Amino acid sequence: MAQFFSGFSLKDEAYLFQPYIKNSEYAVCGFSYGAIKAFEAVQQSLKESKRVDTLQLFSPAFFQTKDEKFKRLQLMSYKKNKEVYLQNFLDSCFAPYEKKIVKTNDTDTIDDLQTLLEYEWDLESLQKIVDAGVVIEVYLGFEDKIIDPHGAYQFFRQVANVTSIKRANHFLQMN
Repeated sequence: MAQFFSGFSLKDEAYLFQPYIKNSEYAVCGFSYGAIKAFEAVQQSLKESKRVDTLQLFSPAFFQTKDEKFKRLQLMSYKKNKEVYLQNFLDSCFAPYEKKIVKTNDTDTIDDLQTLLEYEWDLESLQKIVDAGVVIEVYLGFEDKIIDPHGAYQFFRQVANVTSIKRANHFLQMN
């Protein structure tokens, strides 16, 4: 089974992506913030000469097209009331559809939130992974209320096979 990295403040949400996850021990995948962690894990695996065939990024945390005001507002809201922020975050992840059951973790911090908001995907680093023989697959929901799916599509299509799902939300759900 593929190695899966969870999204910000989440755990055990891989079941939501089962239709897409490649069933291979040589696949690495991640959702949202977990996509960053999956990418970094693949980079490390390649440095250690470990085999990786596929990197799957589900709704990768892509905020490099968002302005600083948006990022500051996210951090301020989190600092003000973490529980309310996370509830609103999850509601937005599932919008415009009914919320599914997901588990949360208590280990992610404001520093993790800042990391994901400030993260800059690097085309050159992604290309190095492709050059090493790893296929990158990116899955985007075009009804995503969390990231900029159109900006992510334009960026990732330069190095990845991008699947855009017209009516899907951040969790790639359509109902």
